[in-house]
Amino acid sequence: MKVLKFGGSSVGSAEGLSQVKRVVESNAEETIVVVSALGGITDQLLATARKAASGDETYTALLNAMIDRHFDLADETVLPENRGRVRERIGSLLDELSNIFKGVYLIGDLSPKTTDAIVSYGERLSSVIVTGMLSDAVLCDAREFIQTTPYFGRHIVDFVSTEKRIAEKFAGMPRRTVVPGFIASDLHSGDTTNLGRGGSDYPAAILASVLDASMLEIWTDVDGFMTADPKVINNAYVIERLSYVEAMELCNFGAKVIYPPTIFPAYHKNIPIVIRNTFNPDSPGTFISREQLPDSGRAIKGISSINDTCLITIQGLGMVGVIGVNYRIFKTLAKSGISVFFVSQAASENTTSIGVRNADADLAVEVLSAEFAQEIAMGEINRVKKEPDLATIAIVGENMKHTPGIAGKLFGTLGRNGINVIACAQGASETNISFVVAKESLRKSLNVIHDSFFLSDYQVLNIFIAGVGLVGRNLLEQIRLQQETLMKNNSLQIRVVGATNSRKFIVDRDGIDLTTYRDDLERSGEESTPEKFRDAILSMNIFNSVFVDCTASAEVAGIYKQLLEHNVSVVAANKIATSSEYDRYMELKSIARKRGVKYLFETNVGAGLPIINTISDLINSGDRIIRIEAVVSGTLNFIFNEMSRTVPMSRAIRMAQEAGYAEPDPRIDLSGTDVIRKLVILSREAGYRVEQKDVKKELFIPEKYFEGSVEDFWKRIPEVDASFEERRRKLEAEGKRWRFVAQMENGKTEVALREVDSESPFYHLAGSNNVILLTTERYKEYPMQIKGYGAGASVTAAGVFADIISIANIR
Repeated sequence: MKVLKFGGSSVGSAEGLSQVKRVVESNAEETIVVVSALGGITDQLLATARKAASGDETYTALLNAMIDRHFDLADETVLPENRGRVRERIGSLLDELSNIFKGVYLIGDLSPKTTDAIVSYGERLSSVIVTGMLSDAVLCDAREFIQTTPYFGRHIVDFVSTEKRIAEKFAGMPRRTVVPGFIASDLHSGDTTNLGRGGSDYPAAILASVLDASMLEIWTDVDGFMTADPKVINNAYVIERLSYVEAMELCNFGAKVIYPPTIFPAYHKNIPIVIRNTFNPDSPGTFISREQLPDSGRAIKGISSINDTCLITIQGLGMVGVIGVNYRIFKTLAKSGISVFFVSQAASENTTSIGVRNADADLAVEVLSAEFAQEIAMGEINRVKKEPDLATIAIVGENMKHTPGIAGKLFGTLGRNGINVIACAQGASETNISFVVAKESLRKSLNVIHDSFFLSDYQVLNIFIAGVGLVGRNLLEQIRLQQETLMKNNSLQIRVVGATNSRKFIVDRDGIDLTTYRDDLERSGEESTPEKFRDAILSMNIFNSVFVDCTASAEVAGIYKQLLEHNVSVVAANKIATSSEYDRYMELKSIARKRGVKYLFETNVGAGLPIINTISDLINSGDRIIRIEAVVSGTLNFIFNEMSRTVPMSRAIRMAQEAGYAEPDPRIDLSGTDVIRKLVILSREAGYRVEQKDVKKELFIPEKYFEGSVEDFWKRIPEVDASFEERRRKLEAEGKRWRFVAQMENGKTEVALREVDSESPFYHLAGSNNVILLTTERYKEYPMQIKGYGAGASVTAAGVFADIISIANIR
């Protein structure tokens, strides 16, 4: 024998009822069919009752709409031979209901007893329609065997009486029985009662338990329990198997798949529960049983949440060592009908925090303040405090007890994403770790937990990019081309969720289109400043956020601090922040370290060459950098390599800019500013406190050419061509070449144009190549040499991309 329960969405339309009929009549064994009211009817019954009680005669419009809906659905679905009988029974029930509403309207009162009677008509009407729709089905009123008794303002099942009556009622059970869910009767008075909102599942479980059913199937409008709320987590998926304990924990913390009390009767008799989708019957759903199977190495099964939480805190040194304080707290709340779903207590017993619904918060504070009035007056307990508009999250899985470090990983992951945990609780069984966060952090928390605990099929990095010029465009194209490979081979999704140029920005939580983003910026972008883009990033509050700076803007570099302070990692091709005041450089690194996020700038020196990471590895392994000698301007190297009898200095500079090697203002390269910045960065990463003003510089272009505008520079720079050509010929005759060399030795720094011969490691540098020599305590006789492309949009973009990948830690 099976028990099948169908929810309001399943029986609320002709389409749903046709699926119900198909499912029920495909079962060859004896079947009990438990049904909810038509979708939305219970809410409409309550709304109509409130209107009537308030003397609003428009209640009749709501009533008439419900009458029409039931008759229309019956005419559309009930078997022809049953249609007359069903219409008569529906009419009789609706007449009764109309009279009750009229009475409520006339006396202007709506008692709990009357409310219970009114809401019972939803299931009573739907069960009549379902019975008439099925072949050989018998209707059985649940009030005849589900008995309740009052308890702190609620109706709870009296199992002794209920089990006895079920056994008697179903002794000669017909093949198909239809039972209205949710409703019951009072053990003593016989009055109609109910089992609470969502309680239609509960009598189905009781029937299955008492009658030793082979299975309890809950048919609803979802495929089963999901790893998280699919409205929040796009890639949430159905959990195939759960234990009773796991299912109970998920239900208690907001997973509205089944009514939580449903699980215990089935657990008691070890009757499997299957959650199925009426509108997708081919889906296997979620199978719930006592058996606990391993789940692909995943420590947790799912995440559940309640976005309607108020934390009530009772605190005071007078609570320490006093027996019975918690008894008084929970007794007082129970007497007031307040349900507690979260409890966190300090080990010293001086603080107890409880989670209740926001609607219950004021009453909870009132009754607890009254209960502890004497202690509050004496100063032994502080005033009862409430923190409303919070959210409670629970991670659930019986495998957690076998996996060390789950709590550490959970709170570490939340911390790195800037999510503050206000309170937490974990039972000794280690099946559930629950915690409270600010409501605005709920979406971010769910995403990052789903991502970090491998409930997702892939890890996500959410990228915001500033600057879509040469480097930015190359980076976005590299990301676009590599996205599928990273997903397939590394389970990593790089999702670009924001982009800005100097004028406009766009953001999209689901990701921007990397084939049309430039047009999208122009067509639909908002007016942009670095501060506006920063505010858009922070207001999105998205998890695993990475800000990528592909500009040369001091204003953009100015927003790093706020981003890092809000746990947004920063990847910078922009050299301004790392080469600015030493204290600012150290502050940014310190914030990143304290917040558990990344501040990466490998491409600040040598484009895609692994220079900064190498220095960091040397220092961290205990080595000391003694000397740095480097040619780190791919632009200047390109210029000096291109100069010839037919290519003067001014033309070589223009060629460097056309090739994408030079800064937007080439004077930054020619003045040595770019090299000075790079030397300062390398020196700092090597452990020395260096400012740009400390660098001794010997320039090769007269100062007057750096005055005025860029246009002025281009007009006047050909004046140096003749003198440089004369010097170049002399240099060529001596077998030497120009190289602009940066040098640091024990913290002393300088940059200068040097003449190098063929014995120098700098002599053979081609094109825009860079070379860096590192002399350390370990590499003293033979310096470590790093050499390769040091400029160009594509290699710089590749270096930035490598920094982004390193944040994902997929190597």
